[in-house]
Amino acid sequence: MPSAARVALCLPALLLLTAAPAAAAADGWSLAPAGGSRPAFYAEGPAGTVLRDTVSVTNRGGRAVTVRLYGSGVHVVFAAARVRVPARTRAEVPFTVTASGDRAGEIVARDADGRSRSVPLRLRAGGPALSALTVEHVTVRADGIAYELVNRGTTVLAPRLAVHADGLFGAVLDRPPRSLPVRLPPGRRLRLTEPWPGRPALDAVDVRLTVTAAGGARGSAATRARFVPRGAVPGAAGAVAAAGALFAVLRRTRRPGGAAPASPPVEAEPTGAGT
Repeated sequence: MPSAARVALCLPALLLLTAAPAAAAADGWSLAPAGGSRPAFYAEGPAGTVLRDTVSVTNRGGRAVTVRLYGSGVHVVFAAARVRVPARTRAEVPFTVTASGDRAGEIVARDADGRSRSVPLRLRAGGPALSALTVEHVTVRADGIAYELVNRGTTVLAPRLAVHADGLFGAVLDRPPRSLPVRLPPGRRLRLTEPWPGRPALDAVDVRLTVTAAGGARGSAATRARFVPRGAVPGAAGAVAAAGALFAVLRRTRRPGGAAPASPPVEAEPTGAGT
């Protein structure tokens, strides 16, 4: 039995039910909350709090049994997800679960013969609800605009994204707010990429991303990218024209009084007819 599986953790804020043992088995092994006669696990804490408890696997049979532990309906992290319990022995396995709202699920154990036992697990997230997020590490890449979303609050967020980009001669990208196909739990960071087909071949572009969510959550970040074509215009005349256009682009990026970028300029991958 792993040493981690013998360590019993406790959390003062964890509220536990008391009653008769749960998931008793007549065929050799059983599953129950550790530390007393409880029919279920019950945990309460502020949203985003990591709560701890311990589950017991008791083997009353005459031979060792190996069980696999997992959570159903609730994400549970065990100190040991696979446990071998010798005959007439009890293994106590600590686990953690994050309070992210009022949830109900189960802790399940299954042996090699397919027999399973389960114990109900109920979560309640207390404390004040706070919706907050940030947009970070915005960069323009060959496959689009990469960025990170971070949930800085205590509620699960369903973010909405708006994208705007201005070039030398005005807006080159303007996407109104739309829902993203993700849900962001408290404390989680998510790396995403916004596709950008038809990017400019030659331009200096300021890109801004704005993300909102229910409860007043709002975050925004910007970056700057320069697009320079390679092999797009043949001949000496084309080279002169390209050089003049490039001078205009670079001059704009250095002109006084312009808005300061939120992050260092990004030299985008060369684009144009040759790519």
